[in-house]
Amino acid sequence: MKINARLKKIGDLVNANSFCLDVGCDHALLDIYLVSLKKDIRVIASDIKQGPLEQAKQNIKREKLEKEIILSQGDGLSTYQDGVDTVIISGMGGRNIIGICKSNLKILKKIDTLLISPNNYQEDVKRFLCKNGYYIENEEFVKDNNFIYQIIIFKKGKRKYTKKEYFFGPVFLIKKGPLFREYYLRELKSREILITLLPKNYRYKKYKTKKEIEMIKNEIQD
Repeated sequence: MKINARLKKIGDLVNANSFCLDVGCDHALLDIYLVSLKKDIRVIASDIKQGPLEQAKQNIKREKLEKEIILSQGDGLSTYQDGVDTVIISGMGGRNIIGICKSNLKILKKIDTLLISPNNYQEDVKRFLCKNGYYIENEEFVKDNNFIYQIIIFKKGKRKYTKKEYFFGPVFLIKKGPLFREYYLRELKSREILITLLPKNYRYKKYKTKKEIEMIKNEIQD
C-alpha cells in the first residue's frame, strides 16, 4: 500500500515497542505502515467520522491486520486506552490540535510521547504543550508534493525556551539544513507580502511581522 512522504517520515520516527493512538487516522494508511515496520508497534486508529473509519476498516482487512490495529470512533483523546504511550496527531491545523489536547488534559498527562505535525500555528502548539509539561525532543522537516511540513516530537519534562527557539524550533536551529532554509525562505516571502497589505492601523501586527522578517533573515543568510 502506497504511503506519502509525510506519513512515512512520521512512521519512521515512532519508537519500537510503542503503543500508539493515531488521532484523526483517516484511512489508517499510517497505522498499516507502522505495523508493517515489524517493530512490535501496536496501534489504535481513531477518527471522529464514520466514513473514514469504514475505509480504514477495508484497508486493514485487505492487509490482514485486523488483530494488530484497533479501530475506534471518537473525538480527540477520548479513544485513549490504558497503556498508550505515544499519541500521533498530523494533518490538522495547529489550533485544532491545541483544542484536542486542551479538551482532555487528564488524558494528556498520561502520555509520554507526542508526535505532532501541524499544518500551521506550529509556534502556538509548541508553546501550549511546553506549558503543559512537555519539552521538544526532536524536530524534522519533510517535503511532500512541494509542501514542507514540520514534525515535532514532544516528551514529558520541562525545559525553558527563548522566543527565537519557539519561533524556529530549538532542534531546527541546531540542525538547519536545506529544508530549513527553503521553508523559511517561503515564510520570509509571505511575511514580506503581508507587511505591504496590512492596514496602517495594524501597528502591532506590522511591528511583529517586521521582527519576524529580521529573525528569519539572520538565520538563513549565507
